[in-house]
Amino acid sequence: MRIFISIVLSTIAVIVASYVLPGVVVDSVVTALVVAVLLGVVNAVVRPILVLLTFPITLVTLGLFLFVINAGMILLVDRLVPGFEVLGFWWALLFSLVVSIVGWFLSAIAGE
Repeated sequence: MRIFISIVLSTIAVIVASYVLPGVVVDSVVTALVVAVLLGVVNAVVRPILVLLTFPITLVTLGLFLFVINAGMILLVDRLVPGFEVLGFWWALLFSLVVSIVGWFLSAIAGE
């Protein structure tokens, strides 16, 4: 049940971010659901490998390179999901920030 709630909250965060940011397009709620699930999978599988490989750069930039990795993950999902479009790196970076903030807020409300 907990994972279901997490997926629903992530889907809502993706929808909110697409409404707030004009450089991000999500065609439907189903597309937002697929984006939320795929972002979770990519963040669980690919992100740790990239964080490990880029540890020296992340250390030198005091962790700011993690934002670049997050934007890259969003651009990867953009390529994989039809109906989800991000117009560039900076929009992906903003999308990542908005989804994180909205997701955190929704989790706090839901008591996760």
